[in-house]
Amino acid sequence: MSAKQLETERKFDGTAALPSLELPGVAKVVPADPQDLDAVYYDTADLDLLSRRITLRRRTGGRDAGWHLKLPADTDSREEIHAPLEAGAPDRAPAALAARVAVFLRGDALVPVVRLRTHRRRRLLLDRRGKPLAELAEDQVEARILGPAPAGRPGHAAPDADRAGSTSWTEVEVELEGGDTALLDRIERALTAAGLGRADYPSKLARALQDVPKPTRELAPLRVGTPGGLVTGRIRELVDDLLTLDPSVRLDEPDSVHRMRVTARRLRSTLKAHRRLFDHGRTDALATEIRWLGRSLGTARDQEVLGEHLVTALDALPDRFRRGSSRGEVSAHYARAYRQAWEQVVRDLGSVRYHSLLNELEAFAADPPLTARADRSKPRKRLSRTLRHEQRRTLERLDAALGLDSGPARDAALHDARKAAKRARYAAEAARPTAPKRARKFEKRMKQLQRVLGGHQDAVVARQALLDRPGPGEDLAFTSGVLYAMQQRDAEQAERLLPTLRRRVSGPRLARLT
Repeated sequence: MSAKQLETERKFDGTAALPSLELPGVAKVVPADPQDLDAVYYDTADLDLLSRRITLRRRTGGRDAGWHLKLPADTDSREEIHAPLEAGAPDRAPAALAARVAVFLRGDALVPVVRLRTHRRRRLLLDRRGKPLAELAEDQVEARILGPAPAGRPGHAAPDADRAGSTSWTEVEVELEGGDTALLDRIERALTAAGLGRADYPSKLARALQDVPKPTRELAPLRVGTPGGLVTGRIRELVDDLLTLDPSVRLDEPDSVHRMRVTARRLRSTLKAHRRLFDHGRTDALATEIRWLGRSLGTARDQEVLGEHLVTALDALPDRFRRGSSRGEVSAHYARAYRQAWEQVVRDLGSVRYHSLLNELEAFAADPPLTARADRSKPRKRLSRTLRHEQRRTLERLDAALGLDSGPARDAALHDARKAAKRARYAAEAARPTAPKRARKFEKRMKQLQRVLGGHQDAVVARQALLDRPGPGEDLAFTSGVLYAMQQRDAEQAERLLPTLRRRVSGPRLARLT
């Protein structure tokens, strides 16, 4: 089991005597029992976690012995995830924590990098009811750096000698408990007035490893007010979203596969729709790999959607049409199918191909290969051209589909039109900063079309699934037949809406941002 909390703290350096800290809102300052803490920090040999302000440690002593994973939240806060010590596996991070950092390890092993021994003297700042507002700790720290220097790889600096060594220092740490940041500000002013200053390092680990080379993760400045700057900003947001969702998928958290699949689609659509702003070779290669990732996620998501769709349809049936244990069997079948597909997704997330994709995405987002067009035209003018192109592409596909007779070819063409509408919708997201109202109107209209076409596709897929697997026995066969007729009706209802929706997404004014 693991537990999450938000940790808000500030660190200070200096040898000045501490003030009394009897501040507004603080009723009493009392000493607390001292603590002796022993922590081993884990990272890759190249310190990939530390370079992202992430720390993973195994600590004994104190009131919260166990494993602690700290993820950056804002300037003073980090999300802390705690897991208990596991008997018989002292050096192996719990699976729930390892899954949360695997996206940054990319196949590299977690190894011990630093051991910190800390003697902590504590003071508690209490409110009038005696509840802690904050804890002030005076820490005497001894740090020993463990292991050899990193071998070096692209993006990683390789030092000349072994990095093992030891150092020590004293620091003051203030952590909020029941108080707020206003109290933290008052404490900082009091400490500063006494001669202490804010520490230069965000964590003890960073201070211990200050002289050890780490991967550099600098972003090229965005070209503000240009099409390239706007689209690059959107790509960076989506890459960050993809990295954030990876752990949720590995842990099979609710809706995580769906959200990561949508993010992958958004990212691919953004690259494809705005490809003229970038080097085509780079964008096309990335789009191909993102498509592979999206298909892997889609296999699992499609089973999830189909199961939910059919169970919902079953629940909507009148009692006289529901026979046998059809609902339970349908739910169990698609739960098993989803599980098998999810297991393949997790294997794909552990593959060299996926790790290479993440490396390429981060490199692209950090310093994109922009073309002259990215700077040459005004953002609204350039992005309007892109939206007009995506609008025409969607209408051409929709018209081609509507011109076909009913049948598999028409169904497939309508699905292609749906994908075009989705790409057009995602293309407009990059234009929000420069023309919010117009971009959102374009998005809204395309989303309406996409949803109706999506409902049609869901009915088509469900119809085929019922034909492929009607289920054993007369009861299930009867119920499957009723469901098939319902899917046929739903598909026909969706098609009747399409002429009206086509008019709503047509017209040159819709794609005009100027």
